Amino acid sequence: MKSLLMNSALAAGMYIAVSAGTASHAQAADLTLCWAAWDPANALVELSKDFEKKTGNKMHYEFVPWPNFADRMLNELNSSGKLCDLLIGDSQWIGGAAENGQYVKLNDFFDKEGIKMDDFIPATVVGYAEWPKNTPNYWAMPAFADVVGWTYRKDWFSRPEIQAEFKKKFGRDLAVPKNWDELVDIAAFFQGREIDGKKVYGAAIYTERGSEGITMGAMNALYSYGFQYQNPKKPYDLEGFVNSAGAVAGLEKYKQLYDCCTPPGHSDAYMTEDVDAYKSGQVALQMNFTFTWPGINADANVGGNKTGYFPNPAGPNGAQFAQLGGQGISVVATSDKKTEALEYIKWFGQPEIQQKWWKLGGYSALKAVVDDPSFASSQPYAKPFLDSMAIVEDFWAEPSYASLLQASQKRFHDYVVANQGSAKNALDGLVKDWKGVFQDDGKY
Repeated sequence: MKSLLMNSALAAGMYIAVSAGTASHAQAADLTLCWAAWDPANALVELSKDFEKKTGNKMHYEFVPWPNFADRMLNELNSSGKLCDLLIGDSQWIGGAAENGQYVKLNDFFDKEGIKMDDFIPATVVGYAEWPKNTPNYWAMPAFADVVGWTYRKDWFSRPEIQAEFKKKFGRDLAVPKNWDELVDIAAFFQGREIDGKKVYGAAIYTERGSEGITMGAMNALYSYGFQYQNPKKPYDLEGFVNSAGAVAGLEKYKQLYDCCTPPGHSDAYMTEDVDAYKSGQVALQMNFTFTWPGINADANVGGNKTGYFPNPAGPNGAQFAQLGGQGISVVATSDKKTEALEYIKWFGQPEIQQKWWKLGGYSALKAVVDDPSFASSQPYAKPFLDSMAIVEDFWAEPSYASLLQASQKRFHDYVVANQGSAKNALDGLVKDWKGVFQDDGKY
């Protein structure tokens, strides 16, 4: 999940099932692939030259900046537009796009071509491809695996004088935090410290209000403290799960981190603002999606051995989860070039293409890539990425996800940033908000 929203529920459309055998008879055509405008999209352009060469098809691209991506693409789907033949859409769109016939169902195609979802990281299949969740109904192929993780100033952590001061204060070595308490201790230790003649701060975290930022940030604490979206035994039963004692403690911990340890003016920050704070040397720790890690590793100021990477820490009882990001690639149901679009998906899913995708800066979800013995040592962030993908959870993918997200954005920001009420009030209010959405949807 990584869109910047928001819009209403998706409009209804016609269900389209694609017969098995279409891709093998594809003819050369012009295809348009739609995605967000960011570094991975540039890598995909380079990768796709191989597809053009092998098939004779010509690729065109519609890349939209993240702040406008969801509105632009959801409007395109809602209006039955024909701009996109292929769409790399956010994980939370799957429910609405499937139920409203805006994505082509891929089961028959996968069966015909021998494409098995068991060959992909399980969390990416559930998050990017399935609707309903945990059923073998596929509307996308996992395209870009992503998850919230952390970077830290490894060079600062290793300084003997800083190590000695930290150990004197906390009685342990300054190292990657094992849990959220340790993370807050580290962030507080660096807050306001002078390093190389410059005042620095503890942590850049997600606080953005307008789209999804603070939800994508706060959930990393909430998950690890015991939050659940619903009763595992009774769908849409929220009371005592969304607002459990553990969830309340997790939201309190996130606010503690915001209050104690963020840079000045960091009250409406998301991916770009966190990267900027980290690359400019303002903070010791940064929360961000792992797609930012290749750019950080290559950065002249903080890259190479200056930065380390680690998964989201555990909660007080050892539970450890992280917010899923990333996207799947789908065929748009209104496309007149479904055969050629399916041919692209078949090409993209090949192990040798997925290996190239990783090398170019894309995050493959294919097990043949990530389970390769050489993968973990291929980049300094490869092993932390794998460890992070093993602990993911995702936000609602319901057709009404926009309303669900707007509610959490308001409740979390009002409490964490605007200092209104208590964590218990915020989560009790969220239960009320979400119940209202599901009641309107006829879930009760």
